[in-house]
Amino acid sequence: MADKIRHLGIVENIDGRCLKVRIVQTSACAACSVKEHCGVSGSEEKLIDVENTKGMECSVGQQVVIAVASSQGMKAIVWAFLLPFIIVIASLFAAMFFSGGDEPFSALVALCMLVPYYIGLYMCRNRLKRTFVFTLES
Repeated sequence: MADKIRHLGIVENIDGRCLKVRIVQTSACAACSVKEHCGVSGSEEKLIDVENTKGMECSVGQQVVIAVASSQGMKAIVWAFLLPFIIVIASLFAAMFFSGGDEPFSALVALCMLVPYYIGLYMCRNRLKRTFVFTLES
């Protein structure tokens, strides 16, 4: 599986074969030379659970490379953006049809349909955690 998304991170905690790795996620323009004058650039630190399946020696504070299959990235995009978009659009048209064209009511119904979706995602977080697995590369 050569098609992977890789991040450089620092080991924060070690619990058996599970590591907590801190990565810095940067926007596309964060590396720009004029980012101080722009105001749109930004970066954000995240803690990622990483499975040490190869049994590599690690210590807290060590710099490591973690990876995930790029197909997992596409799957995450579907769950985070595409499905909610489809839910909003479908419920908007359905509410417009059943309410006789009441736009404010239909918009409210469409937005409220996201609440059960995100509650369902939250309830399935352990199953999703097993699906989206980061592995230690070095």
